[in-house]
Amino acid sequence: MFGVGGGFLMTPLLIFLGIPPAVAVSTGANQIIASSVTGVLAHLRRGNVDIRMGLLLLIGGLIGSSVGVWIFTALRALGQIDLTITLSFVILLGSIGTLMLVESIQTLRSKKRAGGKRRKKHKHTWLHGLPFKMRFPKSQLYISALLPVMVGIVIGIISAIMGVGGGFIMIPAMIYILGMPTAVVFGTSLFQMIIVASNITFLQSTQTQTVDIVLATLLVIGGVIGAPIGVKVGSYLKGEQLRGLLALIVLLVCLKLVFELTLHPRDLFTIAILG
Repeated sequence: MFGVGGGFLMTPLLIFLGIPPAVAVSTGANQIIASSVTGVLAHLRRGNVDIRMGLLLLIGGLIGSSVGVWIFTALRALGQIDLTITLSFVILLGSIGTLMLVESIQTLRSKKRAGGKRRKKHKHTWLHGLPFKMRFPKSQLYISALLPVMVGIVIGIISAIMGVGGGFIMIPAMIYILGMPTAVVFGTSLFQMIIVASNITFLQSTQTQTVDIVLATLLVIGGVIGAPIGVKVGSYLKGEQLRGLLALIVLLVCLKLVFELTLHPRDLFTIAILG
């Protein structure tokens, strides 16, 4: 529905159900793959995927996700991965959700005031002046190829550490940094997400052994069923409405995480046996 793999919601929900954060992160990537595949097929049929842009985002995503798994492994060895995952979700979901909600409200208000006047598609910044410029006919852009690669690297690192497809960060980045039209953003985001999530799953299963195959299978079944329904529902809503709804969901998950962090723990100490 929103062009995201659902990891931003899936990983916290698994944690709320009692799944260890490290397992929730690694296993959640499997569900992201399934929902992304079915979602991409639906968007391809509608012509809403920019393949050229997606390939550059994919290159950066593969580099970033490999680095992210290395960081994940190091933090797990230090015993700090659970707290890192939770705090990362609180900070990122809170900030991005707030920014998206404010922007979508402002867009809706400005459209009413403008009375249907045409607005500028996107604002140009110094980032758009970087070298190695390429044309992206599908997105109607002429920007540096380095820009989507850099975005992909950052999102890849975050995806590996937090067990998310990165869509809740990728979508705003593609709209506000790259300047892509909303209609093309969702399908393109899912396109690159398939390979990045697959890379994360492979590295996590071989390096950290935190992928639960039974849980992953159940999540995949649900993801395959839900993705086509989401695409159909999303087609009835405008871009700013979708962004506003996504922002509200992100903020609700963030508030739940903050609530969980501030609760008095049932046990003062937790003993974990590794190896």
